[in-house]
Amino acid sequence: MTQNLDELKKWIGQKETDVDYVTIPAVHRLAATLDRDDPMPKTGDPLPIGWHQILFPRVVRHSQIGPDGHPRRGDFLPPVPLPRRMFGGKRVTIHQRLHVGDEVRRDSVIKDVTVKQGRTGQMVFVTVQTDISNPRGLAITEEQDIVYRGEPAPDAPPPPPQPAPGRAVWSRVVTPDPVLLFRYSALTFNGHRIHYDYPYVTQTEGYPDLVMNGGLTTLLVFELARTHASTPLTYMSSRNVRPMFVNRPFTVCGEPSPDNKTAKLWVVDKDDALALTADAEFR
Repeated sequence: MTQNLDELKKWIGQKETDVDYVTIPAVHRLAATLDRDDPMPKTGDPLPIGWHQILFPRVVRHSQIGPDGHPRRGDFLPPVPLPRRMFGGKRVTIHQRLHVGDEVRRDSVIKDVTVKQGRTGQMVFVTVQTDISNPRGLAITEEQDIVYRGEPAPDAPPPPPQPAPGRAVWSRVVTPDPVLLFRYSALTFNGHRIHYDYPYVTQTEGYPDLVMNGGLTTLLVFELARTHASTPLTYMSSRNVRPMFVNRPFTVCGEPSPDNKTAKLWVVDKDDALALTADAEFR
């Protein structure tokens, strides 16, 4: 991997641009997926903060899909020679709201490629920065970390659980089922087989069950903050630290600061092990 790192670093600075639209059907379908009883959206309605992640799915021809269901590596993302690819976390700054009916532009650039040694072996982190603009200007800046890792040893013990970072004031229990994962994957055009292909995820990747989508977990954290905070969210950084699985309840938690300008947010699985941690700022 060290020998390959110089090759992988050639992808730093690689750029990609795309155009999408905030459509009524997509917003309506996401509201239904989240089990919200929202009225039918109308042109001009503000898009709920965090919902931009249904925009700009990676679209490639079917013949360009890799064995894990993701687009093959080496086009925009570097060809990291490790089999597992996961969503590691992101940092999102809200400059202004998107609205239903907006034409939106995405400008993405690969900011960094780094190799780290984790508890279970070598990992590669690819950091992608994306600016999302609407006709009124820059709306969202997002940095996303994509993590590549090798297969764990068959007898490797699971990593020790981390404690929750605070005392929950806000909380919501969610039990994801296969239909929820499938609908979210369909909305985001995400073909990653760990979210719907039970034989693949258990026999090839060695997980005990279908894996909860990290982007969906992050969206539920956005939803908790949006539901309980007294002012709009302007920034959130999040880090996924432990996989979660279908049909196993987890709890989305939050602890606002005394002045309500910031909050700690986190997710714990059914065993109270930390699965995601986040920090939020409000206007």
